Amino acid sequence: MQGIFRAVRSCQETLKAAILQHSHGRGKIFTFGGTTSSSPEQLKGLENVTVAEVLMTKGEEKTGSWLWCRTDDAVIDAVKNMAKNNIGSLVVLRPGEEHLAGIITERDYTRKIVAQGRSPIYTTVGEIMTDKDKLITVTSDTNVLQAMQLMTENQIRHIPVIDGKIVGMISIVDVVRAVVHEQSGELKRLNEFIKGDYY
Repeated sequence: MQGIFRAVRSCQETLKAAILQHSHGRGKIFTFGGTTSSSPEQLKGLENVTVAEVLMTKGEEKTGSWLWCRTDDAVIDAVKNMAKNNIGSLVVLRPGEEHLAGIITERDYTRKIVAQGRSPIYTTVGEIMTDKDKLITVTSDTNVLQAMQLMTENQIRHIPVIDGKIVGMISIVDVVRAVVHEQSGELKRLNEFIKGDYY
């Protein structure tokens, strides 16, 4: 995953350098990600894409009661919830509270229930979840590249988005999708510029 991160960063910087080199002295104004710009500081790129933008691409499915469970829920119910909604993790809340207690993932289930021969019916989520003290979170204004770096360095696939309260969850798939989308847009703009269709 670190290789993907470095390759994306290298490709992005090469594209921007090429555009800036070709545009030097031509006085053209460029549009990146919907932002009109005449200076490199204003170019829309991955360093300007936030977690909030990634959540917006997920639409209404970004939050909902299916996104969390309670510490006293049976593990089997949490796993059924993940399967039903095709997600790999749930934020865990304490009973009667809206405060974050931790996260339960497919990996927690596999390692702490299946591998240990425990019953998912009689084991509570609180017994196998990753506690909030060990939980890695981001805010909605976190840069998507920072989120990707956190995920790769910590070998995790899901990060809760917390702005005082839970506002969503992003996965490595969401982050990679955002990176691919932004890189495709930059390649298209560079191609248009080279062909002379870029004003």
